[in-house]
Amino acid sequence: MVSVAMCTYNGAKYLPEQLKSIADQTVLVDELVVCDDRSKDDTIAIIQAFAATSKFPVHIHINEQNLGSTKNFEKCLSLCQGDIILLTDQDDRWRNDRVEKQVTYLNQNPDIDAVFSDGMIMDDYSEPVGKTMWQEIEFDKNGQNRWKSGKPYEILYTGFVVTGATMAIRKSCLERLVPFPTHVPDLIHDAWMAVVLSLQGKIDFIPEPLIYYRMHSTQQVGFGSKIEKVQLKDRFVRDRERKLAPLREKADKLNELYLLLRAIPFVPREKLLKLYLSQKHYYTRASLPGNRLRRLSPVLNQVLRGYYRFSSKDWWLPAMGDLFE
Repeated sequence: MVSVAMCTYNGAKYLPEQLKSIADQTVLVDELVVCDDRSKDDTIAIIQAFAATSKFPVHIHINEQNLGSTKNFEKCLSLCQGDIILLTDQDDRWRNDRVEKQVTYLNQNPDIDAVFSDGMIMDDYSEPVGKTMWQEIEFDKNGQNRWKSGKPYEILYTGFVVTGATMAIRKSCLERLVPFPTHVPDLIHDAWMAVVLSLQGKIDFIPEPLIYYRMHSTQQVGFGSKIEKVQLKDRFVRDRERKLAPLREKADKLNELYLLLRAIPFVPREKLLKLYLSQKHYYTRASLPGNRLRRLSPVLNQVLRGYYRFSSKDWWLPAMGDLFE
């Protein structure tokens, strides 16, 4: 049995297109479970109209209070009856063979509990922008080969490459994933599911764009806007705290993730080594002294140990920034 878990919140504008793409699959699903987070627009009316003519059952649940996306997905997944559950956002569009591709993959790979894919990015008007999600996050052939080499969790420690809207999972693995934590910024449901399953070697990918991912200004989570880069001329005149604060924030996030994963009985400690070293590296960077000469020794120490590679593949750039900025 195959379920679809959809969480909605004020999604009326794009919802009809998404629902139609689920209905038009080459292999039909067995149910659609919708958990609505107190929408104030026509979301529920649109889903009810779709349910009236759907070839598969549509179960609509309206939350008593707003749960937020992570806890809403946790609830929605728990209500699904299928052996395989496909996650979906309210504003995307599926390629018509998504169900077929992902269900076939999981049937052929019984040792894998989840599979994700790439997606073609489209705009507000449902037009492809000529770029895929993996191109946007630079999950290129090198990254894919690193994933296949057996340590995907090391990629996920510092860069989340798994988008929940492209995931299909076995319901049987949920008991190892819930409850989803909500106290770590940016560690939303898909990031948490991916990193835990990667530590067990239970998640893989299909290198095809199986959805059209809509990038727009009103989306709740996702790629959204880029962080504005600091210009070179500003680096030497801005307040030093503006440089250190993001490093401290990054260190805190990594430390919280480390503590969460360390508390899971089935996670081997040796698989958490790079995560531990990464958070220590960011704490070191965040505590560098204001005097440039006094920074030289700790920065060189981090360079010689190779820890700046946790910050960037172009590791010399943050190292030089820490020395001189």
